[in-house]
Amino acid sequence: MLNEKAKIFKALSDPNRLRIIKMLSEKDLCVCEIKVALKLAGSTVSQHLSVLKDSGFISEEKNGKWVNYRINTENKNPVILSLLTLLNYELAHDKTIQTDLQIIKSIDRKDIC
Repeated sequence: MLNEKAKIFKALSDPNRLRIIKMLSEKDLCVCEIKVALKLAGSTVSQHLSVLKDSGFISEEKNGKWVNYRINTENKNPVILSLLTLLNYELAHDKTIQTDLQIIKSIDRKDIC
């Protein structure tokens, strides 16, 4: 039980993972879209997504040639649900987050993937 909670908090210990959570709270995204927004290598983005998925924050779904990542709405863990609510509130006015959200609105995955 303690290890599970540690995994949850570890997932939130990186600013890029917080940025990913906030972007995914706005819309489903593929690795390419997240990569462009974060200006990181695809392998680095994939590692961050793996940590978030393993901790229960996000899920993935294959759609044609894309794998879409999204907030895991099926996870009923009260800790994760509470943290997602808190993060949405706490990160809403962060300038980096606002820039990320503008970027993902302007990206067309057909052009970058």
